[in-house]
Amino acid sequence: MYDIGKFYQAADVQDAVRALVEDPEAVVISGGSDVLIKIREGKLAGCSLVSIHGIKELEGIRMEEDGTIVIGPATTFSHITNNDIIQKHIPMLGDAVDMAGGPQLRNIGTIGGNVCNGWRSQPAKSPAGLCCLAADLVLKGPDGVREVPISQWYTGPGRTVRNHDEVLTAIRIKKENYQGYGGQYIKYGKRNAMEIATLGCAVSVKLTEDKKHIQDLRLAYGVAAPTPIRCHTTEEAVKGMETGEALAQAVGKGALEEVNPRSSWRASREFRLQLVEELGRRAVKQAVINAGGEWDA
Repeated sequence: MYDIGKFYQAADVQDAVRALVEDPEAVVISGGSDVLIKIREGKLAGCSLVSIHGIKELEGIRMEEDGTIVIGPATTFSHITNNDIIQKHIPMLGDAVDMAGGPQLRNIGTIGGNVCNGWRSQPAKSPAGLCCLAADLVLKGPDGVREVPISQWYTGPGRTVRNHDEVLTAIRIKKENYQGYGGQYIKYGKRNAMEIATLGCAVSVKLTEDKKHIQDLRLAYGVAAPTPIRCHTTEEAVKGMETGEALAQAVGKGALEEVNPRSSWRASREFRLQLVEELGRRAVKQAVINAGGEWDA
């Protein structure tokens, strides 16, 4: 069933980096929910695996003294959803990863694997949410440690800036990117579970003191372009707008000018464009409500 040429269990991050340097063809595996599928399909048949599963420094969620939330890349979707820090400060991300597959996948799939595989149809929806949160990704390799904004992470479908001999060691979300914001993630699929998203939309909103106008808005989509995408032009255009249907219209229509979905066996480009507009409208409404605002039809 699984044609694996060689398997190595790394003792720690440095050991994993060393193993990757020694084997230029090796593939990193943690939960295996993506890699094992590719092996079974023959896309990675006979490959060498370097496992980072069980490395404690890559697991868990903590908050630093300055309020930065640090998520270990080997943290499973289930742990993220149920974590107290996530539920209190960035529930949108917890809700998004809770839409991945079924319980079996959520109990083994990791947020780091989801971010690193670069799929268009990210099954756990974390990249769109992380884009709204302006997350920074920390990599460790033979030349040391570097930090990459998620806005610079994806280079194309299935491709990221991570070098072969680097390991993702942390996902960092600064306090300024979540404090005072309300968020919402919406997934569209043919069913609620065990389904890869046809499209996903994440919105994060900060309201003015009177809770009636947009101080800041972040809008991101998955499966609406070759990589997860932020709609920066739309975000700037709606700053200062009053909450309500005019805002929803501006978000939905604006997003259409920035996305570039494709046709696939799951949905046509035209249908995805319809979803871009409708999901944007719905997500911004709920994000405003989650941020403590009111919504007048």
